[in-house]
Amino acid sequence: MTGVPPGPRPGLLRALRAAAENGLGLLSNRLELLGVELAEERARLLALLAYGAAALLALGAGLVFLAIFITVLLWETHRLLALGVFSTIFLGLGIVALRTALAYARRPSSLFAGSLAELRKDRDAVKSDAESSRGP
Repeated sequence: MTGVPPGPRPGLLRALRAAAENGLGLLSNRLELLGVELAEERARLLALLAYGAAALLALGAGLVFLAIFITVLLWETHRLLALGVFSTIFLGLGIVALRTALAYARRPSSLFAGSLAELRKDRDAVKSDAESSRGP
């Protein structure tokens, strides 16, 4: 019998500890990336909402005033025609906008795509390392 006590060897424990530290470091990096992506997406959505609301308000007011202007201009001759044309235009624009909004709502989000791609790369790297360490 040799003088080596049974149980895990110090080298094995050190390797396991290093692997756990590396795994936790990798997980920490991925969570930080996830947080950065979430903050970027939030800022992008807020800017999109603010500019979109301002654009809709300005364009809507402009169209209403244009419709009023042309209707008053044609009041003596073709007021019903002007009102009918503008009603059709506004309803048509509203339907197109509603259909477009529904199409966007049905489209899947690309939120966290970068994080998911990095996690896939990590998984593939671990698989290839595990397969190469098994040997032929």
